[in-house]
Parts: sequence; C-alpha cells; structure tokens
Amino acid sequence: MWDRKEIKRRAKDVLRTSYWKAFVVSLILVLLGEGSGIPSLDQRMGSSSIRSELSNSVHDMDWGILGPFLVIVLFIVGIMAVIGIAFYILIGSPLTVGSLRYFKQAAEGEVRMGNIGYAFNKEWYWAIVLTMLWRGFLNFLWFLLLIIPGIVKAYAYSQVPYILADNPNIGYNRAVELSKQMTQGHKFRMFVLDLSFIGWILLGLLALGIGVLFVQPYINATKAELYLYLRHNALTYKLTTEYELRLAPTPYF
Repeated sequence: MWDRKEIKRRAKDVLRTSYWKAFVVSLILVLLGEGSGIPSLDQRMGSSSIRSELSNSVHDMDWGILGPFLVIVLFIVGIMAVIGIAFYILIGSPLTVGSLRYFKQAAEGEVRMGNIGYAFNKEWYWAIVLTMLWRGFLNFLWFLLLIIPGIVKAYAYSQVPYILADNPNIGYNRAVELSKQMTQGHKFRMFVLDLSFIGWILLGLLALGIGVLFVQPYINATKAELYLYLRHNALTYKLTTEYELRLAPTPYF
C-alpha cells in the first residue's frame, strides 16, 4: 500500500528543480477548471439566495416590454454556453491530458514543456477527445443520481487522463475500466490525500486566494506520483501490461 508522506516527498523532490515550469502548467489546468481547490459551499448558498431574489424580481417584471429582450439574452447565453462546451471538449480536454502528461513525465525524470501539446497529435487527438468526453459523460450521469456516488465515481475515473498520457489509443472503454481497476481499494485513501492539502489551500486563500495557485504544482505533482504507484501496482497484479500502456520495461519501485 502506498504511503501518503512518501508520495508527497517524491513530488517535492521533482518540484525542487522545476517548480516554475510546473506552476505554468498548473495555471493552465486551473484556467481549464481542472484545479484541485476545495468546492465552495458559500457559492451554492449564494446561488440559492440569488435565485430567490431573481424569482421575486421576475414577478415584478413587465413581460410585455422585457419579454423580447429576455429571449434575446437567453439566446446569446445559450450560444455562449454551446461555444464554451465545444471549446472544452475540443481544446480543453486535450490540454488537460497534455498538462497531466507533463507532470507524469516530470515524475519519471523528463521535464519538458512540450508535453502540454502532446494530445494534439493527429494520430491520437480524436481518440483522446472521445475518451475524455466519455469520462465526463459518465461522471455527469453519476452526479445526477447523488453527490456521494458521483464523488466516488469521480475518483474511480480519475486516472483516465494519465492512462491516455501513456497510451492515447487505448480505447475509451478500456481507459475507464482500467482506471476503475487501478483505483479499486484506493479511493478512500485518495480522498484522504486530497484532504491533506486543505491546510495549504486555506493558507493560500488568506493571500486573497492568489496563494492557492502556488499550491497547485504541489498537488498536481503529488497526483502524478500517485498514478505512477497505481500503474506499477496494476502491472504487478497483471491488470494491464507494459505493451498496452506503451511503457519501457523500467519498474517504478
């Protein structure tokens, strides 16, 4: 079983010589909404009060005057939402895989910024897009049921981008299945690992929230180290093969 302190120590060792490169890559992940911050309950509570105020305001509206205007606004918002979703699917998800490949490769000794654009190779671009879309769709379905099952499944599918970073043509069903197998029996410990960063995140929030950005490289580097352990474990128990993941026969431990 992996040791949380050892995983984090390895991440720190990697960042000692490449922190600012990791910071730039982490900033990309944050901009894509893939940061590892703590969900804000205040935002949900705030959104409820906003909805209440909007509801009260709606009753006071003169629909004869504002109706056409609201239709135009909703149309524009809808178009922007479609563009945003398309951007994430076609640009954001490949960038996510490339950014996580950077951290994975850095953990293996290759610190190269060029890994960010890894997913845009024409030989595997659409395979990555399809697999990330499938993973997102599955997460969405589970979160529609209940929050807790959604969180559990999010951990189960969390290794998909890293698996794609090893073999982008592994197939969307196989990537999801292998991620589930790799995280079997580890999800609660992964949750505890995430909780172990709360102190750093709270400290970052004290600096007007900007400090959280400087914690992200540490979090991302740690999760890359975790993937290497889970991958090694999967190879040991023959859940996958070096051939399937396109690996050189070099053991991690």
